[in-house]
Amino acid sequence: MRVVLLLLGSLGRQTLRLAGGLGQMTLFLLGALRRFAARPFRGLELLEQMRFIGNRSLSIVCLTSAFTGMVLALQGYSALVRFGSETLVGSLVALSLTRELAPVLAALMVTARAGSAITATLGNLRVGDQIDAMRSMAVDPLQYFVSPRLVAAIAVVPMLTAIFSLVGIGAAYGLSVSVLHLDGGQFLASVRDSVDWSDVSGGIWKSVVFAVCVAWICSYYGFFAQGGAKGVGAATTQAVVATSVVILVSDYVMTALLF
Repeated sequence: MRVVLLLLGSLGRQTLRLAGGLGQMTLFLLGALRRFAARPFRGLELLEQMRFIGNRSLSIVCLTSAFTGMVLALQGYSALVRFGSETLVGSLVALSLTRELAPVLAALMVTARAGSAITATLGNLRVGDQIDAMRSMAVDPLQYFVSPRLVAAIAVVPMLTAIFSLVGIGAAYGLSVSVLHLDGGQFLASVRDSVDWSDVSGGIWKSVVFAVCVAWICSYYGFFAQGGAKGVGAATTQAVVATSVVILVSDYVMTALLF
């Protein structure tokens, strides 16, 4: 009986700790969104974060999308050719990218490159007492550090997702025509006939949600980092893992709701 009570007590404490953490994270997100419209407007910081999150992530997103599209074309061809349906390779690639792989993989790449940097940057500012110093100078650190990153991610991650889809389809087209010797016209026709606006919009909505998750979670872990350089490293690892898990879980939920 004592063991059961100890287990129940531990479970209750963990549940309360989780609920408290989620509540704090929610207030953190709402505060960052609300402060973005407050004066003074941080336009230059917003543009800098758009460059950092979007432009500097473009190369890794394009590289990942090209090889993802080619792998999809190869795997799809090897499966469809058994049934004489190799003309549907374009549909398979386009739907897989626009609905699922483009928003998810683009968000994961942004998390790995920009999200980890956001956590490390804010974590170093926290352990170096620079965030507290800004408060003492009447500068809101949420508005200065977090809000521009959050809005910048919402602005650029959907564009990176669209680029991921286009580059992936283009790479699959090139492989299908040059290596698999499929008809290019049939490939493009199958893409045009199979992809609807609902598929594209569903992927874009996913990317918006994923963008919020990346900027929100990574900023939160960095903003409240503790323990010096070691604590910043631990916070960065936790932020990347937590963001990746949230992206995958939310992708399943949104797929069930949208498609």
